[in-house]
Amino acid sequence: MTPTDPATAAPAPTAPHPHMAAQVRWRTVEYVFWLATLLPFVVAPDYLALASQIAITALFALSLDLILGYAGIVSLGHAAFFGFGAYAAGLVSKWGWGEPLSGLLIAGLAAGLLGYLMSFVIARFRHLALIMITLGFGLLLLEAANSASGLTGGADGLQGVKMWPVLGLFKFDLYGFTAYWYALIVLFVFFLMARRLINSPFGLSLRGIRENPVRMRAIGAESGPHIRKIYTIAAFMAGVAGAVLTQTTETVSLGVLDFQRSADILVILILGGAGRLYGGLIGAIIYMIARDWFSGVNPQYWYFPIGVLLIAVVLFLPNGMLGGIAQLIDTVRGRRWFGWLTSPPPWLRSGSKP
Repeated sequence: MTPTDPATAAPAPTAPHPHMAAQVRWRTVEYVFWLATLLPFVVAPDYLALASQIAITALFALSLDLILGYAGIVSLGHAAFFGFGAYAAGLVSKWGWGEPLSGLLIAGLAAGLLGYLMSFVIARFRHLALIMITLGFGLLLLEAANSASGLTGGADGLQGVKMWPVLGLFKFDLYGFTAYWYALIVLFVFFLMARRLINSPFGLSLRGIRENPVRMRAIGAESGPHIRKIYTIAAFMAGVAGAVLTQTTETVSLGVLDFQRSADILVILILGGAGRLYGGLIGAIIYMIARDWFSGVNPQYWYFPIGVLLIAVVLFLPNGMLGGIAQLIDTVRGRRWFGWLTSPPPWLRSGSKP
């Protein structure tokens, strides 16, 4: 028997459990990022209301990233779940129960149930048909909310939303102090859940389904049940995001179901980088700050510079901002003065395709 030449021997496969543990381990840059989210309390206290909107948008983007970036489900109607959760939280408050935490749970369960029912249709289609179905579903729900004005308030919005203090102690103030820390905590909790989810065997299966559902079916991993599960989870998260918006602003309008909201959140993922976990968070920060600044400079034509920014990102950073950073790291990898960049975290070097 001829001994195997060590120089030509195939590399040993990576043990799955140590690999998964390495993916879950936190990196220094992640600690820095989350500590930086506390800076608005000190550096920009006058912009806490904007900061709370960024946190809510980031949670919404994270929910879309689970189905788009990791499962490959393109959706143009994800605002349906955001708006459904927003109206659920508003109606619960209007009917006499304004406790925020239980309101979040009720809104999330309502949106999750809607997502579960919709997932049986979503799991059967791919690509263009899927885009049209999600778009049509979102438009149908918007028109239903507009028609049921006796329940939703129609174009005038839902009136009479009154929230109780968080834990009976912290009222939602006009300055956005309570709103920001409340939205930030909710975002962080669901981020931890999403981080654990995508680094689990279930998350790896989702990426396999995104890349090649036929091959995954051949090895025994049916795509239908996995897609239904992740779609339900994403709907639950989107509903919670909508509920936080309702609770922190004490108002609900048809805008929460508008197609524009679905389009904006898709733009945010493109800017940050889909399938990279932090892509939605970074994209939300960039988009919301840019929108606030551009609309202040020119309230009528502020979408023009947003469009220029989007085109520039698509042309020069096709994998989003985080994809561009990962490419830069690859460029300078191995240089001694950039040694601290040679081991980027898994969420940055996911190898995923938006």
